[in-house]
Order: sequence, then structure tokens, then C-alpha cells
Amino acid sequence: MQFFRRPLFFCGTIPPLNFSIISKHKQPCPKKPSDILRQLQASAPIDFELVAVNLDQKQPGFPEEVLPTYLESIGVPYKIVEEDTYSTVKRVLDEGKTTCSLCSRLRRGILYRTAKELGCTKIALGHHRDDILATMFLNMFYGGKLKAMPPKLVSDNGEHIVIRPLAYVKEKDLIKYAELKQFPIIPCNLCGSQPNLQRQVIGDMLRDWDKRFPGRIESMFSALQNVVPSHLADTELFDFVGLERGQNLKHGGDLAFDSEKMPERFSDGSEEDESEIKIEPQKAERKVINILANKPKTCGL
Repeated sequence: MQFFRRPLFFCGTIPPLNFSIISKHKQPCPKKPSDILRQLQASAPIDFELVAVNLDQKQPGFPEEVLPTYLESIGVPYKIVEEDTYSTVKRVLDEGKTTCSLCSRLRRGILYRTAKELGCTKIALGHHRDDILATMFLNMFYGGKLKAMPPKLVSDNGEHIVIRPLAYVKEKDLIKYAELKQFPIIPCNLCGSQPNLQRQVIGDMLRDWDKRFPGRIESMFSALQNVVPSHLADTELFDFVGLERGQNLKHGGDLAFDSEKMPERFSDGSEEDESEIKIEPQKAERKVINILANKPKTCGL
């Protein structure tokens, strides 16, 4: 439970007597923040209330009875919002176009409105660590920005605080947890069925890296928590113009690579098998060239 407490209590995200709202998007990945928050609600030293919210987008074949049945079985108050965003997305976008951007904006607007109607001050979303890293790469590759999704931020309209209780949790751990708890998984046919979906491509890349390069994903997520503006190139985050000789910088001078050691414990609490991983510099192959052999022959005159 330590990873679930971090975005909630270490960041001070749920003060006493405030309300939280859980957004349950229809995705095949087992994101169950309501179950985690319900357990914290029972043991936390602060008081907060929960209400689960699901948006029924009227997708063909959506099993609308599954989620209410599950929420009633665990005793979580809920609200099902019915909005036919599926038809809107299909009508507005041409066939073959990616639906994620428009669908996300529609869902988010409905969620903000519902939170206000219910008197909620916090919106808890189900994004996990791998979602956050995938968003970072999507913004880098296609948006030209170093931007991800933080554990806590103000909503687009400024009326709510958005929290992500699963921000420090690995996707593969959530899958195991969902299997253990036997959560009902509701697929999203609108998102998951799209061909060449870039988020899926990025996700496959991250999973491949996790298999072939143990520790790489943890190191990347740790990097999101250790940003050094003086060693990037954003003039709004660091005063490069006013930089002077002898200036004492928080993160030091022009040193490109900090260390040749990986941390024993990553930011999410996981450990490497070895206490440290050393990166041995490869010696450049020395090539001997016989300059005399290339000397041009003299012509007899």
C-alpha cells in the first residue's frame, strides 16, 4: 500500500472532510483506484468520502450492468452518467482517424461537470506509472514537449484538484492485483480496436524495454522526479542569458553524465539484484596505419 499512499498523503492531496471522485474509464487495463482508496479510507488518519463515477458512452455491446453490480457488492456509492459520446466521435471524425483526443476531451468535460454536481473537490483518475511514461514519450515524439501526467494537478477548468493514486504503481503489478481480487474488466472497443494507435505502440516499446533492460523503466520514472532545468534548454525555466562565471548552480556546472552507477533502490521502491551496475567504457579499437606504404612512388625522369 506504500505506493498508493505516496500520491495521496506525501503530496497532501486529501485534506480532512473533502470529497473525492473516482473516474472509471472503460479500458481493458485493470485500473481500480476505488478499491485502493476504499482500503485507505478505512485506515487513514484523515476523513474523506468516495463516490465512483462511470461514463456510459453508449458503445455497442457495452455491458452496462457489470460495473453497478460490482460497486454495489463492495459497498461503494456510485453514479452512472449516460452520454452518447460514441455517436458524436463517429460523426465528427472521418473513418480511420484516431478517436482518442476528441473522446478524451468529451469525457473530461463530462467528468468535471459531474464532479461539480456532486460537490466533489477532488477527481481521482486511474493512470498508473506506465501510462505516465507513455504520455511523456507521446509528447516528446509528437508534441515537442517534455510533459507527462503528475500525481497531483489542478483541473483544466481550475475548479478541481486531479489526483492519480496509482501514479507510482507498475502496470504489471496492477494486472496481478486485479487477477487476485477478480475485478470485472470492461474493454473499451472504441479505443482498443484502433489500428496503429500510437499509445499502444509506445506501450509495447516500454514493455519490450522492461524485459530486455531491467531497471530502465524505473530509471526513467525516477528521472521525472529529478528534473534539472539548468541542463536542458528551456529559457523560461532557467536564466541562461543572465548566467555568469563563478555562479553557484544548484546542480553543478557543465557535467553531462552524473554517475556511472545505477541506484540500489529506485523511486518506486523496487530494487536491483546487484547493488550497483557499472557502465564500463568501451575502449576504442586502435588502428595502426603504415604511412610509408601509402607514400607515392617517384617517377623516373
